[in-house]
Amino acid sequence: MSNEPSHMSWGAELLWEQLQPLMPGISIEVVARADSTNSQLIDRARMFSGRRDQPVTIPGALELQDRDEHSPHGRRTGDTHPCLLVAESQTRGRGRHGRNWQSSTGASLTFSLAVALSPRDWSGLSLAVGVALAEALEAVPGAGGPAIGLKWPNDLWLMDAPGSGRKLGGVLIETVMVGSRRMAIVGVGLNVAPQPTRDLSSGYACLQERQPGVDAPAALHQVAAPLAAALLLFEREGFAAFAGRFAQRDLLRGQPITTTLPQVPAGVADGVGEDGSLRVRVGQGADAAVQLVSSGDVSVRIDGN
Repeated sequence: MSNEPSHMSWGAELLWEQLQPLMPGISIEVVARADSTNSQLIDRARMFSGRRDQPVTIPGALELQDRDEHSPHGRRTGDTHPCLLVAESQTRGRGRHGRNWQSSTGASLTFSLAVALSPRDWSGLSLAVGVALAEALEAVPGAGGPAIGLKWPNDLWLMDAPGSGRKLGGVLIETVMVGSRRMAIVGVGLNVAPQPTRDLSSGYACLQERQPGVDAPAALHQVAAPLAAALLLFEREGFAAFAGRFAQRDLLRGQPITTTLPQVPAGVADGVGEDGSLRVRVGQGADAAVQLVSSGDVSVRIDGN
């Protein structure tokens, strides 16, 4: 982790006061620069597990056996305390499938929240996180403009028209075992301010289009507590608690899409299943069928975008 001091005023003490009742023992750290906040927290979790090669997985691809027989006994309970790590800029930020997620000081909000969770079913976690973030960002009084839509499985878009918009942010969730508990590392990247035009297939949107003058610390204060509350709700009730709310923001529903899966090359998005998997309607009339696409194994693009 970088030892450089933060150059922005983040109000970490106030943030801690908001999060401590939800996640007792949480620590909040802000650094000026990091390679990747997710990578930093994963490295710590691996260190606490006693295995530098501890496998990292995404919620949609968890092994059935969660108990790590190689972890040391007699671990300190503090090893799995939650941690919120914020980086004013990331040099090697990661998105889904290892894609680069660029960020720059002042124009982006990049952070990761590590917390031990034990839901009955991890399916749909990225969708639940997206719902929490979108709702929190739209809850600001006087924030007008287009609504925030969710593009399955992990992107937030600023909507310009039904089924059309530009990418506002993204979510990357990874997990790693620490002793007998699984730590979820929830990484969030949000565009806050305008930046030079980039070669992005999904376009570029930023929070200041909805909230003129908002900065990265203010955006963090908007989303941190709702995100923590959503993770705890997901742990108790799973994706069912978020399914209806996701449906209201489902960017893909009813849109012609293509996927990278050979068995589902193209179709029409038809919402999501009970486990958060994408429903794709393939064919027409009597030959129509619905295929389920699970999170983490496919890149979905709206036709024409």
